[in-house]
Amino acid sequence: MNMTQPPVERHPWPPYIPNGARYLFLGTFPPKPERWSMPFFYPNRINDFWRVIGLIFMNDRDALWDSGSRRFDLAAIKAFLDREHIALWDTAMAVRRLKDNASDKFLEIVEPIDLVALLDAHPSITSVITTGEKATSVVATQASIDVPPIGHPVACRFGTHDITLWRMPSTSRAYPLALEKKADAYRMVFSCAR
Repeated sequence: MNMTQPPVERHPWPPYIPNGARYLFLGTFPPKPERWSMPFFYPNRINDFWRVIGLIFMNDRDALWDSGSRRFDLAAIKAFLDREHIALWDTAMAVRRLKDNASDKFLEIVEPIDLVALLDAHPSITSVITTGEKATSVVATQASIDVPPIGHPVACRFGTHDITLWRMPSTSRAYPLALEKKADAYRMVFSCAR
C-alpha cells in the first residue's frame, strides 16, 4: 500500500493588483495546467468567472472570450481589470491535490494567503470577494468570523484594515446555479460598492 502524500504545488502566478485596486477577488487555487486556456486566474474554459464578468459589465457572456482561439482574451481581461480597479489572487499559496482534479473538496491547503500583508501593501482595497466556500473559509478564519451566507456582505478587520467581505457562489460549472443567476449575485458587489 502506497502511503506517500501527493506533492506540494506552489501557486503559479503572482497576484494581479492594478494601481488603486478597490476590489480583491479570491478563489482557492488554479486547476492543473492542462486545464488552462491562459496563464492567469480562472483559466479553465468551462469556469464561468469571465462569463459572469462579461454579463455584468458588457452585457455579453462572451465579451472576454476569443472564439477563434477558444481561449479567454488575456489582454482584454487585464485592460478591464485595470480600468475597474479589480485585483485577483487566491487563498492558497501552496496545496496538495488529494485527487487528480481542481475540486476544492480535494485540495489540502498547505500554505494559506497572508491577507493582512497583502492589504498592508495595497490599502486601497476595501472589498474582498470570495468565489467559493473553501476560499471563504480561509478568509473567515483569518478574520476570526463565521463563514457568512452567500450574497450577504459582512464587515471585518484584517490588521488595521476595515474590509467588506462578500461570499459569492462558486463560478465552477460544478456549482448548480445558472450563469445568469451567478451574474445577478456578483452584480450586487458592484452595485453596493460604487
